Amino acid sequence: MENEKINVSEMQSDENVTAPEETVTHEQTLKLMSPMQMIIRRFFRSKLSIIGLVMVVSLFLFCWVGPLIYRVSPTEIDKSGKVEYTAKEVTYTDEDGVTHTYIEYIKTELTDNMLSKPSAKHPLGTDKTGKDVLARLMNGGKISLGISFLAVFIVTFLGIIFGGIAGYFGGAVDNIIMRICDILMCLPGFPILLIVGTIIDGLREGGMAMFDYQYKIYWLMGFLTLISWSGTARLVRGQILSLREQEYMVAAEAMGYSTSRKIFKHLVPNVMPQLIVSMTLSLGSMILYEASLSYLGLGAPEQYAAWGTMINAAKDPDILANYFNVWGPPGICIIIAVLGFNFIGDGLRDALDPKMRR
Repeated sequence: MENEKINVSEMQSDENVTAPEETVTHEQTLKLMSPMQMIIRRFFRSKLSIIGLVMVVSLFLFCWVGPLIYRVSPTEIDKSGKVEYTAKEVTYTDEDGVTHTYIEYIKTELTDNMLSKPSAKHPLGTDKTGKDVLARLMNGGKISLGISFLAVFIVTFLGIIFGGIAGYFGGAVDNIIMRICDILMCLPGFPILLIVGTIIDGLREGGMAMFDYQYKIYWLMGFLTLISWSGTARLVRGQILSLREQEYMVAAEAMGYSTSRKIFKHLVPNVMPQLIVSMTLSLGSMILYEASLSYLGLGAPEQYAAWGTMINAAKDPDILANYFNVWGPPGICIIIAVLGFNFIGDGLRDALDPKMRR
C-alpha cells in the first residue's frame, strides 16, 4: 500500500502527471422539484399567463395604489368653470328699409367645469357633472373588482358545501341537491335580476333604509350568487364521486375520522386545483354582470362611479361621438380585467393538468 501512495509535490513537478478528476455523483446533478414548483414553472412558461398576470396586477395597482398618488376625490365637482360662446344670427331693418344681418356672440360662464378635455389638471378630463374621470376610474375599479371577487368567493363557498355533501353522501341527499341545481340552472339570470331590481326600488320607496340606492348593487350581486353556485356544486360533486373510493379515503374511514374531516380535509383539497381555475374564469363573467347592471342603471349610484355606471354616459349621443375620454377608459379597463383573468385561468388549467408537459 505504501508503494501506491502518491506524493503531491512530485505530481506538481511532473508535467505528464495530472491530478485525479473529482467525481460527480448522481445526487449532485439531480434537482428535485416539489409539485408546487412544477406548477409555477409550467404556469410561467405560458406567455399568455404572464400577460394576464401583468394585466391584472396593473389594474389592482391602478385602482388601489393610484389614489394614494393621484389625490383627487371622485365625488368632488370642479367649480373652476369655463366660458362658452354661442353664435347667434341677428337680423334687423333700419329706418331706410335696408335689412342688415350680423353674428352676435353670446358669452356664457358655466359654474361647473363639465366635459372638459384632458389637461394637466384633469388627465382624462371631466364628465358631464364636472367630476374628474381618472379619479372616478380608480374608485370604480375598487367597486367593480371588489364586488366581483366577493361574489365569486361566495359562489365557490356555497358550491363546495353543497357539492361536497352531495358527492359524499349520495342517495337521496345527492338527488335533492342536484334537482335544486337543475332548477337554478334553468333560471334566466339577467331578467330575474331586472325584476329583483324593481322589487328593491319598491321596498326603498316604502321607507326601508336597508334597500337604499347605494346598496342596490350589493343586493343584486348577492342574489346572483344565490342562483350561480350550481355549476361549482356539480364540479365538486363529480370530483368527490371519483375521489371517495381512493385508498386514502378507505384509510381515513378505517381510522374513524369524522365526516366533516373526511370531506373538508381530505376530499375538498384534492378538488381545489379545478376550483381555482373555475374561480379565475368566473371572475371575468362577474365583472361583465356588474358592468351590465350598472350600465342599465341598476348598479352603483352615479356618484360612486362603477365602471358600468361610467359607460352609461355613452347613452348621450353627443358624449358618445365627441367625448371618448368619458366612456372609453372604463370600457378599456373592463376588457383588460376580463382578458387578464381569462388568460390566468387558461394558464392555471394547463399548469394544474398533470398530462401537460409543455
